[in-house]
Amino acid sequence: MNMDTEAGEFELEGRQVRVSNLGKVLYPKAGFTKAHVIDYYVRVADALLPHLRNRPLTLKRYPNGVDHPHFYEKNAPSHRPEWVRTAPIRAGSKTIDFVLCDDLPTLVWLANLADLELHESLSRADAIERPTALAFDLDPGPPATIVECCRVGLLLEGMFRGLGLQSFPKTSGSKGLQVYVPLNTDVTYDVTKPFAKAVAELLEREEPRLVVSRQTKALRKGKVLVDWSQNDEHKTTVNVYSLRAREWPTVSTPLTWDEVRAGLESGDPERLVFDADAVRARVDEQGDLFGPVVSLVQELPAV
Repeated sequence: MNMDTEAGEFELEGRQVRVSNLGKVLYPKAGFTKAHVIDYYVRVADALLPHLRNRPLTLKRYPNGVDHPHFYEKNAPSHRPEWVRTAPIRAGSKTIDFVLCDDLPTLVWLANLADLELHESLSRADAIERPTALAFDLDPGPPATIVECCRVGLLLEGMFRGLGLQSFPKTSGSKGLQVYVPLNTDVTYDVTKPFAKAVAELLEREEPRLVVSRQTKALRKGKVLVDWSQNDEHKTTVNVYSLRAREWPTVSTPLTWDEVRAGLESGDPERLVFDADAVRARVDEQGDLFGPVVSLVQELPAV
């Protein structure tokens, strides 16, 4: 894809995709333009798309860059191309037509809208009540950092390993760490949400100086919030390989548990910060470390 021009139309997988304002700088400190955003998403698409396919997507758009206001968009834009798939999902008394990003043309169209962050459901659109994974968002309360999140993540990994379950870590791309437990069964949120809450509360009881399971800000200083509330059909979580709207184009990056241990031992929060270029290189070298999250079938034990 030649993006030396400011605008144009490209053929991708038989679709005509129009792009514009390619030279617009969306990450001023990094000099990272819309062309760079599109190029990043194209280059990681093979790893990224299986995690987005058939999942309701909430757009988080930064039309003037990360240092200007953004907005969320749940309803698919009315000016979308006719080939962009959508899914009607009930949300209370309303029905929302969510975008489904199933292919490369849709991904490029979203990047052209400056949808820098990809926030997806834990469910697929055709089974919105059934999450395909259990997710824990580990959020550090200053002065805690991702280093403390690594300690909590390893506690979770050990707990699930003891239950015979594999878990997979990724950076949030922001301050914290996230841990996913693949399920890919017929289980519903009525089971996964209380299960996740019980896990978070157990960790808080066992490590009260390190872990908090409640959102109350006064409780979070120097501790890691184990946010279990993402396990809800009305919530979205930042997708693996998504850019984040920070000063630099950091990415929600899959890790190995050895890397999490190394991050803990180093004591250096910067060790687990990866930008778009680093993630492209990791995908080229390692493939999709998060692949099992969409394919591994695991049964949750009774609480």
